Amino acid sequence: MPIEQRGVDTIPDAERTSGPRDLVSILLGSNLCLGVIIFGWLPPSFGLDWWASVSSVVAGTVLGTAVTAPLALVSLRTATNLSTSSGAQFGVRGRLVGSVVGLLLALGYTALTVWIGGDVMVGVLHRLVGLPASGVSYAVVYAVLAAATVAGAVYGYRVLLAMSRVLAVGMTGLLIVGVIAYAPHFTTAALPDAGGYLLGSFWPTWLLAAVAAGLSGPIAFITLLGDYTRYISPARHTSRKVLHATWLGLIAGLLVPQLFGTFTAYAARAALDYAGGLVSASPAWYLVPLLLAASAGSVGNAGLMLYSMGLDLDAILPRASRAKATLTVAVVATVCVFVGHYAWNAQSAMTSFVLLLTAIGTPWAVITLIGFARCRGVYDPDALQVFNRRSQGGIYWYRGGWNLRATGAWALGALVGLLAVSLPSYEGPLLSLTGGVDCSFLLSGLVGGAAYLALTARAARTPAPTDTEASPASVVS
Repeated sequence: MPIEQRGVDTIPDAERTSGPRDLVSILLGSNLCLGVIIFGWLPPSFGLDWWASVSSVVAGTVLGTAVTAPLALVSLRTATNLSTSSGAQFGVRGRLVGSVVGLLLALGYTALTVWIGGDVMVGVLHRLVGLPASGVSYAVVYAVLAAATVAGAVYGYRVLLAMSRVLAVGMTGLLIVGVIAYAPHFTTAALPDAGGYLLGSFWPTWLLAAVAAGLSGPIAFITLLGDYTRYISPARHTSRKVLHATWLGLIAGLLVPQLFGTFTAYAARAALDYAGGLVSASPAWYLVPLLLAASAGSVGNAGLMLYSMGLDLDAILPRASRAKATLTVAVVATVCVFVGHYAWNAQSAMTSFVLLLTAIGTPWAVITLIGFARCRGVYDPDALQVFNRRSQGGIYWYRGGWNLRATGAWALGALVGLLAVSLPSYEGPLLSLTGGVDCSFLLSGLVGGAAYLALTARAARTPAPTDTEASPASVVS
């Protein structure tokens, strides 16, 4: 299969041959991995019992999906990725905000997936063949996972889609067998080693779990969904079908692995160390399936994240090819893996990462969706590519390529989110107004969206081509 040549340029309609089923496959198959499974471990590690953990994960995932899924329709109309599409609101240079947010999101999740997958692989190999759990062993395993991930990401969308189809079936089977393997030791009681509620009482801890373990999953896709829907043609598939496929893919692709993580956390009594507890509690007969899940699942998920990172860097540096951009970000992600292994506490690092990125990413997503509603899904795909062609002008040029109103609204929303966040090592000053409960994502989204609406209320609506001027790929069906 040839290496994909497309970067963030507009995909011709003849090449947009994917459909809603492919979208479900890629969202399901790529998420059945330890990098997503481990988020289900967070609620038990916060001191919640089984039912509280499940309810927090489900509530957060459903809410996050309701907010995130409509973003899939943007790239369905623009035939390019979401950060480039956001140029309609932020300006053809201002869309760099989305590229940076997407780059950081994908970077963190890529590193996390390789980190956790590698740790489980070393633990399993230690039990199977006596591999020493030394720095050298971890380095070799991380390097092998990173190399396999790079190969899939460089080849591009078609290879990753084929891989996801296989993983959707194979990983589902491995997880079902895993439930049987860990079931004998399952408990619904809170884990004593967690030390009680992380934030001192039930509801603040439950809300933290809903955001960190539930909401963070869909929010991770705010810039990724367009990487897949840009290959779906609106001339052949309706927006309704694509939206339904996105809902199904996100709900199933996130809840199945996360709830498996919650289940195994209680069965393995893994309050403090998920990877180590998962391996130690595994019956001998499940070690080989666990090794397959840790390796294949990690490569599938990290490959898609790395692919998205390559697109975002390609959008930031138009002179770089997608393949070169992917190799560059792969090096950075691998460095983050080693730093994470040797310098960070898993629970603290994961919680801080998802809360911070959710706080700054949510207002960008809200503003992009408001713009989509205003223009009724009609875009000028050629004008969105001005920056990538290193030229100027077009209806999304605004002032020097920046829409200062949209950028200012996002910055204000992100700032409020950062001031209202509650991390293991930092508490924002606005927490006193919310009773100590982390509402950073909600406040950032509301403030960012309200500011954008207020700043643009009297301004002329963003120019959009008429139906007769727009390309077939950008007209609402």
